[in-house]
Amino acid sequence: MHIAYITAMVVITLVVTVYLFYIGFTYYNTSLEERFYHPRHNWFKPSGIYGQGLGIIGTLMILFGVTVYIARKRYNFLAKQIRLKYLLEFHIFLCTLGPILVLFHTAFKFGGIVSVAFWSMVAVVLSGVAGRFIYNQIPKTIEGRQMTMNELKEMKTDLAVVLHQKFNLESNTLDIISDLMSEGNTTDNRKKLGYLKKVLNRKDLPKSDRKSIMKMVRSEILLSKKIARLQTMQRLFKYWHVAHMPFALIMLVIVVIHIGVTLAFGYKWIF
Repeated sequence: MHIAYITAMVVITLVVTVYLFYIGFTYYNTSLEERFYHPRHNWFKPSGIYGQGLGIIGTLMILFGVTVYIARKRYNFLAKQIRLKYLLEFHIFLCTLGPILVLFHTAFKFGGIVSVAFWSMVAVVLSGVAGRFIYNQIPKTIEGRQMTMNELKEMKTDLAVVLHQKFNLESNTLDIISDLMSEGNTTDNRKKLGYLKKVLNRKDLPKSDRKSIMKMVRSEILLSKKIARLQTMQRLFKYWHVAHMPFALIMLVIVVIHIGVTLAFGYKWIF
């Protein structure tokens, strides 16, 4: 379901983008000096019904996408109705399609404060894509909530003690397992798992016990990797906010200024 959900949003974004290019290609392909003479200039220009409409709709999509995501993440708004991972995808969808509409609103004409807003918007979108990648690497519960470091550490057990008490394993076997716990996801680590399996096969243990030991060891290794990954992603998130949030605020301030200036110069609100 999640894949279908993402696919639908990607398809919608691509279809809308292609459609906007298609219907306005002749206008956007005309030089800035000659656009005034284009038969549909009053329609496609930024202050035209179509052009301004795209700007308004795109801006509202961005504002709604940001607002509803912040409300859900920080204040648990509709927490029981919407999983955070689905809302994140919806946030990315609106904050990708919205800027595309704003781009067509400008009719690809950049200059002055508009160019600052545009490149801030590009920075926000690109940093958002990077943020999504980082977010996907963070361990989560089945509901999609990010797991905390304490939750992960509470899940860890003193595996050597448990295995010794439950299966009466010797110290040399426990040393192999302890060595595995300190290794990362490497080829050497996989070889050690294979070696551990051979060691267990030579012992007078039921097959079900050998399988249980291997399963417990793999689960503990996976948990250790999750803890290490969470620590890395938490550091990256600190740097990510440095790029994403300031550009988003700059874009928001410039949008407010842009709307104020256009109204001050007598442009009419089409809706």
